[in-house]
Amino acid sequence: MALHDARYADLFPRLTEAQISQKVEPFGEYIEVAAGDILFKPGDQDTDLFVIRSGQLDILTVDAHGQEALVVQHGAGDFTGEINMFSRRRNLVLGRVSQAGRMLRVTRTAFRQLVAQHADLSELMLRAFILRRVSLLETQGRQTVLIGSSKDPETLRVRRFLSRSGHPFHLLDIESDPGAASALEAFERTSADLPLVAVAGQPLLSGPSNREIAEVLGIAEIGDDGQLWDVVVVGAGPAGLAAAVYGASEGLRVLCIEADAWGGQAGTSSKIENYLGFPTGISGQALAARSHTQALKFGAQISVSRRVARLDCSALPYALHLDDGSTVRAASVIIASGARYRRLEVGDALARFEGNGIYYGATRVEAAFCAGAQVGVVGGGNSAGQAAIFLAETAAHVHLIIRRADLSATMSRYLIERIEAHPRITIHAHSEVADAMGAENLESIKVRTRTPGQAEADALTELGITRLFVLIGATPNTDFARGCLALDSHGFVLTGADALPTVAGSDASSTQGGIGRTPHFLETSKRAVFAVGDVRAGSVKRVASAVGEGSMAIHFAHRALEESPETTLLPQRRA
Repeated sequence: MALHDARYADLFPRLTEAQISQKVEPFGEYIEVAAGDILFKPGDQDTDLFVIRSGQLDILTVDAHGQEALVVQHGAGDFTGEINMFSRRRNLVLGRVSQAGRMLRVTRTAFRQLVAQHADLSELMLRAFILRRVSLLETQGRQTVLIGSSKDPETLRVRRFLSRSGHPFHLLDIESDPGAASALEAFERTSADLPLVAVAGQPLLSGPSNREIAEVLGIAEIGDDGQLWDVVVVGAGPAGLAAAVYGASEGLRVLCIEADAWGGQAGTSSKIENYLGFPTGISGQALAARSHTQALKFGAQISVSRRVARLDCSALPYALHLDDGSTVRAASVIIASGARYRRLEVGDALARFEGNGIYYGATRVEAAFCAGAQVGVVGGGNSAGQAAIFLAETAAHVHLIIRRADLSATMSRYLIERIEAHPRITIHAHSEVADAMGAENLESIKVRTRTPGQAEADALTELGITRLFVLIGATPNTDFARGCLALDSHGFVLTGADALPTVAGSDASSTQGGIGRTPHFLETSKRAVFAVGDVRAGSVKRVASAVGEGSMAIHFAHRALEESPETTLLPQRRA
């Protein structure tokens, strides 16, 4: 991290004497430190905040081989910490005293009280923490090394998970990086062990699952076993994160469980330009990261890579059984599990290229493979349009494949105008992917183009597309709720008046009981269980509406709990 960084004053603001003595001191205790003392190291959890009063503290990164690099030297008035102060994520840096002195130590519990009571310090510290994490990401922090192959779908999965989880890492690609072979030898591993993930201070991971990585990073934990949560949110897309922010900000005990990485489908969007308050646009990943930080700031617990296997609605409090065999209890539940892009129905031809030529999200990780390539995007919605424009920045050409005659009924006008004016984007109307060819990698696809009203005039064209992005339709993530909640014929959750058993086509006959009234807006067929965002039947598939529904669900959760005959389930606000 360069000390001449133009943002240095924001990255490392210095507290005034008045701020320290009047606002921070009541929450901390003084300690004497000697040169060489280590206050925290990579891999630590629950790291405290330190304000330097005298002496000097060096902040260093430590790579997987133990090599150190100086980030900054803290002097009097400086404070430590980054965004993990609001969570139990493992520490990324080493804090070692280089000059004896006196420091003010603030525990994590006291730190939360400090920022809750002093808005000015909360703003100053939060800005610094966010920028420090961003700087580590921009410099691809050396604390975590990923060794793998750019041709391997498993390596791509790990890259995507680390990237979307906001964790800095350095990639050693065995296809192009001479240092990869040396790293394999140093770790006494072979190519059969790839991908490898080396996190400073943690055991080496070989072919790890997302759960194993999340546990090492400290982002999979749920907290106290047996705790009754006021609200459990299933899913950390825009709707789920909004519910977590608003619920936690009102003092509710909120747990958010995410099966993959926070942000949902929106988190894979290259740029969202029609979201209120961001006139120049914002990437889905950036929006998700900010929302995630905001939820943590208010005290929500967010657990990543944990999947809800079954929702038990048979009794209050509700029980959510997770895929690792553990159970979470909740007075109210907000289903924000979203939907996933559908696979193309062309048999097994595409399955073997998934993650190695065929993708279901266009983040910067996937876009890195598209420079100078012929790229295909399947779909006519906003996500497909954003992906086409984003990929056209570096691709030789982008082919947008749609079934309709044009994009007017499914895509925002501003995206259509850009696509139609872009010299490297071609729209293939009345078309669909018929086949995919290639040996180990995707080499081309066949596209069937239909002439309306003339089936015999269908044309089959082969295109030299080596990167194909499939962004079509949506299948709801509701398998865990079947037999518990009323779903429509496509598996989306019914809410409000639609959740009544008289709704035709719902499977509600065996799931009613316990409400005794018309469900609230966003409430399902079970009292105090709500559905928001893409998973809800009839929802508007837009980020803004998902955020609105997530925030509104908290209001109705309060009402439903107050009406509950189970007085023990009334929200228990944090002290």
